[in-house]
Amino acid sequence: MWTLTGFADEIDPDLDLQLETLAEESIQHLDLRGAWGKNVLDLTDEDLARVNEKLSAADVKVACIGSPIGKIGVEDEFAPHLERFKRAMHAADSLGAPYIRIFSFFIPEGEDPADHRGEVMDRMGALLKEAEGSEVVLLHENEKHIYGDVPSRCLDLHQQFDTPQFRAAWDPANYVQCGVRPYTEGFDDLRPYIGYIHVKDSKLDTGEITPAGEGDGQWPETLASLHSSGFDGFFSLEPHLAHAGRFSGHSGPVLFRKASSAFKDLMRAEGVEWA
Repeated sequence: MWTLTGFADEIDPDLDLQLETLAEESIQHLDLRGAWGKNVLDLTDEDLARVNEKLSAADVKVACIGSPIGKIGVEDEFAPHLERFKRAMHAADSLGAPYIRIFSFFIPEGEDPADHRGEVMDRMGALLKEAEGSEVVLLHENEKHIYGDVPSRCLDLHQQFDTPQFRAAWDPANYVQCGVRPYTEGFDDLRPYIGYIHVKDSKLDTGEITPAGEGDGQWPETLASLHSSGFDGFFSLEPHLAHAGRFSGHSGPVLFRKASSAFKDLMRAEGVEWA
């Protein structure tokens, strides 16, 4: 059974509208990236208690803390960022979230990522050390311009930190925007590490974000392989259909539902059930 979730702040900053739209789509989980115009890491303890109250009333659970951890330059000061990661851990604990999304640091424009590998690995190791002793799993999202933006460097990260507490959030659209055909050029190598799927698509020629199946993200092949290999996890709608920014995206209720419908059609075509 596959499980649908989504970055509900793409619907609206207001958590009530987020939950209303999720209910219309029969989605009972969300990836918490923001609420009431605040990033998840800026939510106070009072805010988190309010989130918990509303989620409980709506019978919705948090699948993942959609943190921006790792979305700083690899040469930027790390100590304050590590403190911010502790807030992500606190949010995950407060909301019962099993996953925290992270990134592997922006590489200076024009520089070889290999020249920064040591610093990236030190920082990723520090994040994993901070998470030791907890049950939370850190999900690395492939994102353009960070160290782990293409399959070979994502594989490098997962081979370096080959632990169940560090898994890949497979994002086909982000790979396409790096000029990669994701299923053809990276899926087989990374399949053992994939713990989560981000649902959006993109076109190779323009970089335009589209609903899943309407771009070059090779969704049918990917879903068929996940199904046949027994994947049993979360598929998170992250449509970015109205706006795609460095730290968040926006779709609105109508486009969010469009993205949800497109992905459900793909699952039906593959013959899989979801909740």
